[in-house]
Amino acid sequence: MAEFKLSGLSCAHCAQEMETRMRKLKHGEDAKIMYNSGKMVISDKMAMADVEKILQQEGVAASPMAGGHEDHDHNHDHGDTSLIVQIAISTILFFVAMLTDKYLPTWGTFSIYFVAAALSGYQTFFKGLKNLFRLKFNIDTLMTVALVGAFIIGDWGEGTVVAILFGVNEYLEGFGMRQARKSMAALLKVVPKTANLLKDGVTSEVPIDQLRLGDTVLIRAGDKVPSDATIVDGRSSVNEAAITGESMPVEKQVGDALFGGSVNNEGTLKAEITAIYADSSLAKILHLVEEAQETKTPTELFIDKFARYYTPIIMLFAVLVTIVPPLLFGGAWSHWVYEGLAVLIIGCPCALILSSPVAIVSGITRSAKNGVLIKGGVFLEQLAKTKQIAFDKTGTLTEGKPVVAKEITYDDANFFQISGMMEQSSSHPIAKAIMDHIGDTKLAEMEQLTTVGGKGLGGTFEGKQYFLGNEQQIPEASWTDQARVDVAQLKQDGYTVVITASENTILGMFGIQDALRKESKQLVQQLHHEGITNIIMLTGDHEKTAEKVAKQIGIDNYYAGLLPEDKLTKIQQLHDQNGNIAMVGDGINDSPALATADLGIAMGKGTDSAIEVADIVLMQDHLGKLPLTVKIAKKVRFVVGFNIAFALGLKILALLLALTGYLTLWMAIMADMGATIIVTIFGLSILFRTKAEKELQ
Repeated sequence: MAEFKLSGLSCAHCAQEMETRMRKLKHGEDAKIMYNSGKMVISDKMAMADVEKILQQEGVAASPMAGGHEDHDHNHDHGDTSLIVQIAISTILFFVAMLTDKYLPTWGTFSIYFVAAALSGYQTFFKGLKNLFRLKFNIDTLMTVALVGAFIIGDWGEGTVVAILFGVNEYLEGFGMRQARKSMAALLKVVPKTANLLKDGVTSEVPIDQLRLGDTVLIRAGDKVPSDATIVDGRSSVNEAAITGESMPVEKQVGDALFGGSVNNEGTLKAEITAIYADSSLAKILHLVEEAQETKTPTELFIDKFARYYTPIIMLFAVLVTIVPPLLFGGAWSHWVYEGLAVLIIGCPCALILSSPVAIVSGITRSAKNGVLIKGGVFLEQLAKTKQIAFDKTGTLTEGKPVVAKEITYDDANFFQISGMMEQSSSHPIAKAIMDHIGDTKLAEMEQLTTVGGKGLGGTFEGKQYFLGNEQQIPEASWTDQARVDVAQLKQDGYTVVITASENTILGMFGIQDALRKESKQLVQQLHHEGITNIIMLTGDHEKTAEKVAKQIGIDNYYAGLLPEDKLTKIQQLHDQNGNIAMVGDGINDSPALATADLGIAMGKGTDSAIEVADIVLMQDHLGKLPLTVKIAKKVRFVVGFNIAFALGLKILALLLALTGYLTLWMAIMADMGATIIVTIFGLSILFRTKAEKELQ
């Protein structure tokens, strides 16, 4: 398949028509025109001359996209510049005709108005004329009939204004999508073009699509990482904002993973390529966001269907407005023909069609800049309607690694020393937690250390036996009543207990728990503020641990002791009881529950499993951006609703004026253009990120 960038594509309806016609060409079954991203994908076998012929009929030009992305950033389409010049000349001619009307013969005034109208409206006229012959009724057909009708009944000036303002309207219709595409193009700028390939001690610059797995690349200070890789030499801080939305640099050293598109801040790194560019996290993200823009929401599908029937109905209504008053009530034909033409103009569905896609694309693009990938407008719309969210505990609300949260010491002189000596050589996560708690203390080695499966450790030092582990590992002779009370209390409080003892006394004990994420408590508060009424925690831990975590962070409901299949069942139950539910997990062991939920939200810095399993992916490995994403989704939903109501409301008001005979062509075109401008501005307003949002980490 070949990809092309389209310029001059400003009409969603036209894009659909061109795609339909292309699919009728030889080898064109899979042809696709993506209006929101301004792209065309066709088979390599298609005759380009036939494709270009279809594009040219709509004033659209195609240019190849090298390497799957644009080589240059085109800020302005040539077609737009041409249209603006035509509109400017038409406007000047209109004022010339209006000011010289008294001094020129009729044919002279008519000629100037005709040239002015033709300059702005000739493309619309020819498209509309073809549609009339095909009995195809769309926006161009409406405008053509209105334009020709105005000139026939002698309203040359108003006919010219219709042509000029429709030209402006056509420009504005594409303006919103152009701005949304530019915002998306800013994401594309992070794509590296070349890499410094290191082979046999020699560095050479190569295009990134020539990199292969296992190649070693040199990444100098200020360079972009060409593709996903692992550091084999050097250390530096790396800016991963383009991938994760994280504004603070991340320290990297040998063995750490690098994301393609991230920027090396200082020093020089050598890295081994772990994914060719097409399979890299960055390429997947950009492809995912691009695809998301083309996914239609239920609202958009409804508008598309509504617009198909709406245009013919408007034409029928215009005919009735034109003929009924003169035939049945003795109205003047000239007046009601004029009103009928005004109905055709106000009936143009431009604003209605634009009411949703600009807002949806803006919401998806803004979220992507924040490091949150939404796989389609349908999921953005779903998030806005969701009132309950379920969270997996381990690795989601918690760090997924144990820490010492509490300690009880009976022997200050020996407790930390003996515990450290026994745990310092172990790689177990709990041993690491204990060593982190004890600190960087130089400790002697145990003379003899053995592991007792399921219980803990035993060791000898200076001829004395020591024990570390759970209650079963501690000799009966070491226990005191107070120690038993303390262990029971720690367990009651939800801690995992690790005890250190000698042959005849307990030295002390650690209360271990899974560390809460710093943002978890604030997250719950913010989600409540955004209208999420039921926040649920699902965990495989026992009841007391779950209760403790739920109280600490303000969870509404929690369910403990759940296996992965139990989580799936619980999600189904919650959906049946309370309606739509979102599930937040790590995208690996929570896959069944994520898939079952109405909306799956996965965590993880661009891991393949997370991207594939979820509907929404939080690229940073924390939850800080979730409340903001909910807020954006709600704003998109509000803007779409307002735009639809405003566009339809304005048209209904104008149609009522037409029925009373007070609607003019000027009012009709200004109302239509005003609606287009307002829905576009409202849609684009979603793109604006606050200063606090940009700084959010």
